[in-house]
Amino acid sequence: MIAERGAGYLPKLVLATGNKNKVREIQELLADLPFTIATIEDYPGLVMPEEDQPSFAGNAALKAEAVSKFSGELVLADDSGLEVDALGGRPGVYSARYAGEEGNYAANNQLLLQELSGLPPEQRAARFVCAIAICIPGDQTYIIEESCSGVIAEELKGKGGFGYDPLFIYEPAGLTFAEMSAEEKNKVSHRGRALKRVRKLLGKIFIF
Repeated sequence: MIAERGAGYLPKLVLATGNKNKVREIQELLADLPFTIATIEDYPGLVMPEEDQPSFAGNAALKAEAVSKFSGELVLADDSGLEVDALGGRPGVYSARYAGEEGNYAANNQLLLQELSGLPPEQRAARFVCAIAICIPGDQTYIIEESCSGVIAEELKGKGGFGYDPLFIYEPAGLTFAEMSAEEKNKVSHRGRALKRVRKLLGKIFIF
């Protein structure tokens, strides 16, 4: 269980991701919480595990538990991606390396457009899925999952966001995530929704 600390102590929360875009979004959404935020870059020698689990939740737990074991700290890990109905749920857990190279957003988006070429809007339904694992050293790992439904555009739109954001149309707004401001996106996105629940969970655990 979490040990009690002296007055003024801010517990550390380590973000178990090397994706700087995810780090930025998570930091923005958790900025006002009473934690000292750290990242894996603060732990030289840490080797992240291979993400070989069949689900977002499995990969998130794998990363959170590995980093917590190495650091001895409270850890938050995110695993997220895009599921497209017409592709049987692909790219799914392979979203970041859909086109073969890890994190090549341009290649991933181009491949997605190619695979959906010619399909009308009603056959381009998709959802972003986010699983967040919170690992408490010596205690347990909590899993929170959320999603956001949308439609895949026929061309890239917008300059903001990252990943598949220029192709993901959030229909209530009529805009892709890349056309929305960070604040607008975070209010409705899969990660934004999951982190709202994370805030409540951490508040119960740490009583704030």
